[in-house]
Amino acid sequence: MADTDTGAPPRVVLVTASVLVVALAVAVAVFALTRPDAEAGPAPDGPLPLVAVPAPQAAEAGCTTLVDAAPATLTSNGRQLARRPLADPAPKATAAWGTDDPVVLRCGLERPPELTRTAQLRVINGVQWLEVTQDQAATWYVVDREVYAALTVPGSAGTGPLQTISDLVTAKLPVKPVRF
Repeated sequence: MADTDTGAPPRVVLVTASVLVVALAVAVAVFALTRPDAEAGPAPDGPLPLVAVPAPQAAEAGCTTLVDAAPATLTSNGRQLARRPLADPAPKATAAWGTDDPVVLRCGLERPPELTRTAQLRVINGVQWLEVTQDQAATWYVVDREVYAALTVPGSAGTGPLQTISDLVTAKLPVKPVRF
């Protein structure tokens, strides 16, 4: 029945309708917040998809030794980056740490074309590295061992990952002359 003076629905109908609208809005909000987002990337602690790159020596013993000995965590700017599982099909001789911008170690790569007699190399904890920068990251190539390995680090990573992996390379791979 309508209010005879104004023609509006009775107050009880208005209150009931308002409660239903609020309940529907709450239900939609809860659904939106709890459903998995199909467009989101991989879970931050789930398997990390990586693109395969040419790594003709990935099956070499040096790569197996290096990647198998890679630590469970890396320190980057005071934060601990946990090692990530890799999504299938995972590239051989590869390891990764961190969530947003992961640090990635690859072994068995081809000689980097930037490695020339005039290239500037850096020695870090007994390992000669060639730095190749791109966008917001740098890839550091180990150039004085039996296999080429590369550590790709985001610009925000700091020097911790490079120092830790240098120590690992020094411990696991014998020194060889640089091949230009």
